[in-house]
Amino acid sequence: VQLVESGGGLVQAGGSLRLTCTVSGSIFSINSMGWYRQVPGKERELVATKSTARTLNYADSVKGRFTISRENGKNIAYLQMNNLRPDDTAVYYCNYRDRRMNKWGQGTQVTVSS
Repeated sequence: VQLVESGGGLVQAGGSLRLTCTVSGSIFSINSMGWYRQVPGKERELVATKSTARTLNYADSVKGRFTISRENGKNIAYLQMNNLRPDDTAVYYCNYRDRRMNKWGQGTQVTVSS
């Protein structure tokens, strides 16, 4: 299983970005995909996840601003990020997990300028 992310970049505060994660390989039908982020010197933290059972989980800091969605048939996950703030600046990692494995993408940088 491989994860490929795209969509990061530089944006001004208040702007929007959409991240895309495409999963390839042997996918288990019951799984969860999501996004985490990390800044230097801090632990990786949850941003949002969505399971094939449509269970959603968001960090409090992004509720109402970020939306995770999935195209299950294509094993693609999106993270729509609106009203971005400077403290959203981080490397964003896509995550895939099922009962067999827990996989990470290579990460994509999101930088929000004030």
